[in-house]
Order: sequence, then structure tokens, then C-alpha cells
Amino acid sequence: MDIGKLPNQLLGQLLARIGPDVSGRVVVGPGVGQDAAVIDMGQRLLVAKSDPITFASDLIGWYAVHINANDVACMGAKPAWFLATVLLPQGASQSLAEGIFDQILDACRQMEVELVGGHIEITHRLDRPIVVGAMLGEVERDRLVRGSGAQPGDDLILTKGIAIEGTAVLAREAADALRRKGVAAAVLETASGYIFQPGISVVREALLAVEKAAVHAMHDPTEGGLATALYEMAEASGVGMWLEEAAIPVLPATQAVCRAAGLDPLGLMASGALLIALPPQDADRLLAALAEAGIAAGRIGTVTPQDAGVIIGKPDGGRMALPTFARDEVARFLAQEG
Repeated sequence: MDIGKLPNQLLGQLLARIGPDVSGRVVVGPGVGQDAAVIDMGQRLLVAKSDPITFASDLIGWYAVHINANDVACMGAKPAWFLATVLLPQGASQSLAEGIFDQILDACRQMEVELVGGHIEITHRLDRPIVVGAMLGEVERDRLVRGSGAQPGDDLILTKGIAIEGTAVLAREAADALRRKGVAAAVLETASGYIFQPGISVVREALLAVEKAAVHAMHDPTEGGLATALYEMAEASGVGMWLEEAAIPVLPATQAVCRAAGLDPLGLMASGALLIALPPQDADRLLAALAEAGIAAGRIGTVTPQDAGVIIGKPDGGRMALPTFARDEVARFLAQEG
């Protein structure tokens, strides 16, 4: 198999092997399109998420905190506690270990999250560091949001634009290859800063959304980009979708990088954009609240019945099935550049 996420069909087959909920306390278990698990703790619900950082080596500890926090926030929960497993290659310097640890601490302080545990070791046959994060948060029962809650008739809102994370990772990890393809130095500088501005965190807008609107579903588009996130939400919710290509905001540096490298921004990892499904009558109120908070957002489509499929309308009036991506465009580019 190629580098990247398992195909959804195979993942679904593996998850189907999991037995019944023995504890009787699993509110949300593993499933395609589910951002995190939810456990009944009595008066409140515990939201738990684990995700590795494998593509990025620069600021890898910082990424790990924010990427895991995003998925907890997409369930309507405030991220609160973090655990990190840090695997370093043989021969790694003390300064590398200290640097990654400080990145984790800095990100936790920014997020007002406590680092409560984890593990760090030197690992045989690694050629780069890997950080596996686990984030925990709490949410009131009536504010829980599931990735499977989208309903026909819902509006689809996207914040910020695509593809913030993928553009930044390429600029930081493959700058020389992009320069050879004609990407200007100024564009690369802008792209590398995308992780901070507009930023890969969606925690603020996710928590604002559950405060201001009756959100049915939220999803953080990560590996596989916006297209994969849309398919995951559609599959989890048992719905179809109609997207307007012209309404999907693609950030300027992303356009330049994708054009030069022959990449499709729809399949480029997109942490930093938040996908929200909610009733049309709540959409204007949420868009106004996001604008007041300085967060760009707009409607990109609607949720349709499942038999309608996941369709994207083209600017020329044509329509087609939304493209699928067997692996993220970042992984494809890095593999072809060697």
C-alpha cells in the first residue's frame, strides 16, 4: 500500500472486527469519519483522540498538540490534557529531544492544555522523529457534536480556506524541489508561515460554532484534504453533498504551489479549515459570529440525500463526482521527488 491513510473500505473492514461495547459507556466509538472517541463519565463526556505526526519534521511537537486538539474540538469539547509519545532516530542529539519537548510545552501553554504524560525513546531503524499525540477533553452532553450528524438540507460552511497545512508542510519540507519548479522565494516564505497565519488550529472556531449555532456535524480536513473530509462526513452521516467549486477558498500560496507542482488543492492536507454542517437558519448567525471574531468563512455547498452522491459543480455550469484521493497530495509529491 502507498504511504498515507488506509483506504476507507479497508479501514471499515478492520473496525468491523471490534466487538460490542462491554462497558456500556462508549458514546462514540471508532468509525470512518469520526474525529474522536467519546466516553460517558457521568455528568460529563470525555473526548479522546490519538494521532501521529509523520510528514512534518520541522515543529513536529507543535503540530502534534494542535492536530490532536482540533479533533477534540470538532466534537464540541475543549482540549484539556495531552500525552505525547516521541520516537527519535538512533544517533539523535540531546538538542533534538529538548527542541521537540519544548515545542510540545509551548503549544500546550498556548492552548491552555496540560501535558500529563507520555513516553520518549530512541528507536531502531527510524530516519526521522515521529510524535504520536493523545488529547483528552470534556464536553457537556447537550453540546456533543458528532462527525456523523450531517442532515439533508444542511448548509456546509468552511472556515479560512484550503490547504493551510499541506502548503506549509511542502514549503518547509520540500522548498528546494518547489524552487526548481519555479515557486518564488516570497511565495515559499508566505507558505511556510501558513501554520501560524491563518494557522492550523480550528479550536477557536469549533468552540464558537457550538456556542452560536445548532451544529449537526464538524470535521477537521486533514490527510487527503477537503475532498477526503467531505467523503468521510458523507459516509459517516449517510448523506450526499453538493459543492460549488467556485465557493471553495483556495489560499494564494496554495494556488501557486499546486500550480507549479501539478497538485490538486482538494487533496492536499487541510488542517486549519473547519468543515461545519448546520441548519440553513443558523448559518447566517454563525457566519456573522465568525466574521466578528476575525475568522474568514463561507458557504461551500449543501447536504443532500445519500443517493444524490457527492457532487461538485464547476464554474462553467458542469458537474462531476468530487475527486477522490488514494493518498494525500503531499505524500504523492514527496514520493515522486524522492
